[in-house]
Amino acid sequence: MLTQQRKAHILEVLRRDGRIIAKTLSQELGLSEDTIRRDLRELAAEGLLQRVHGGALPASPALADFSGRQGVAPGAKAAIGRAAARMIQPGQVVFLDGGTTAVQVARNLASDLKATVVTHSPSVAVVLAEHPTVEVVLIGGRLFKHSVVAVGAATFAAIAQVRVDTFFMGVTGVHAEVGLTTGDWEEAAVKRAVCRHAAETVVLASHEKLGAASPYVIAPITEISTLVVEDGLPDYLIEPYRRLGIAVQTARDP
Repeated sequence: MLTQQRKAHILEVLRRDGRIIAKTLSQELGLSEDTIRRDLRELAAEGLLQRVHGGALPASPALADFSGRQGVAPGAKAAIGRAAARMIQPGQVVFLDGGTTAVQVARNLASDLKATVVTHSPSVAVVLAEHPTVEVVLIGGRLFKHSVVAVGAATFAAIAQVRVDTFFMGVTGVHAEVGLTTGDWEEAAVKRAVCRHAAETVVLASHEKLGAASPYVIAPITEISTLVVEDGLPDYLIEPYRRLGIAVQTARDP
């Protein structure tokens, strides 16, 4: 089997099964594990998969920058944003993460909601500047332009002084075994810090993030209480999380 044929086969198995186990695939093809691992390294370098211990998982398409992510699953993100916005109760203090789905949450808050939103996302803060009764606490720091969020020492110092009712977390990958992942080391650390200071964490994830993985782990999947996804997803995508005791809320409009 030629190299390109092997790689095409690997990607087909990944699409069909949702993961690659290097040892199993090498036995099926009668090739050495070193050959399979080399193919996986090259495919990972092309951004076509995410290598993990023993094999590979689908790479998240959500690793594009903020502008690029706006065109990924916009309908699903809008529905998830509306569902998450309805979860916020009067008087609560919540943390809205950065990202395109978090912006949708901000846009869909009830016009009479009286609550406090803490965020390190200038994009979220700008949307909420128009809200008449939501107090906005904008956390500063170094602007990570890829995701348009604050990171760095000043950001961590501010987060350490905050305790919120709910953290609405954005991620680029959600996997029952690998956990919650994203594409930047420092951004992952910020999300992890907020998660530690929240009474509960809700993850907002459109379908392309489920079963996918990115390079940097934020936390185990069991650290969250609720996963909000769009309606109509097949059971195989969401059942692994329900089996772990995580509430899966589908974004149905009222």
